[in-house]
Amino acid sequence: ADARKLGLEVRVQPFTADTPHGRLALANVVAVLPGRRPDVILVGGHYDTKWFRDVRFVGANDGGSSAALLLELARVLAAGGKREYTYWIAFFDGEEARETWTAADSLYGSRHMVAELKRTGALPRAMILVDMIGDRDLALRREAFSTQALTDLVWASARRLGYARHFLEEVMPVEDDHAPFLRAGVPSVLLIDFDYPPWHTGEDTLDKVSAQSLQIVGDVVLEALPRIEDWLGRTPGGTKP
Repeated sequence: ADARKLGLEVRVQPFTADTPHGRLALANVVAVLPGRRPDVILVGGHYDTKWFRDVRFVGANDGGSSAALLLELARVLAAGGKREYTYWIAFFDGEEARETWTAADSLYGSRHMVAELKRTGALPRAMILVDMIGDRDLALRREAFSTQALTDLVWASARRLGYARHFLEEVMPVEDDHAPFLRAGVPSVLLIDFDYPPWHTGEDTLDKVSAQSLQIVGDVVLEALPRIEDWLGRTPGGTKP
């Protein structure tokens, strides 16, 4: 109901995945904000949390923070009126490995979405991924696999907003839901603070995250989006990482 009030079309995309725990029913969720043109910029994150046999895992940062940021981002983008590009706010299921991270046991939702989009020829022009961005001690490093031009645009936006101390120049490789999009030729950038001691422990609770950290990342993404649109307009086809 809230999504309809915002003028958003919400698509629930159920699928099944073969996992070490058998065949599981999962679902991606996509909110669509129509633009003046059909070309899509996707802003995404995962909403699932890691499954443990013996830990009561909350996942306040790892799962929770990205979902919260995307919900607020959808509201702000919808309130801002129509943009040039169509925006998809995508909530991926099954990002976490059920057991041990492998190519087959991880990224279930994003791998499924990319396969479907390739089949229909409807891949986005660019993809921005947020994950674990709620850490009270916010420090994002440049992600090594990400499209450098997009990383540069986001980091420049952080500097303009006075957040350079949270967007570090160090580089760290992290495989995440942007990887299937990169492999499909979609320019993509991951924003992640992977230096988070409670990661995948029972201590990843609400007291470890900060609304201010979400605000900082959200502000930077919003500031960067028009510049990403401009960049896409200067990039023929926009499909080469």
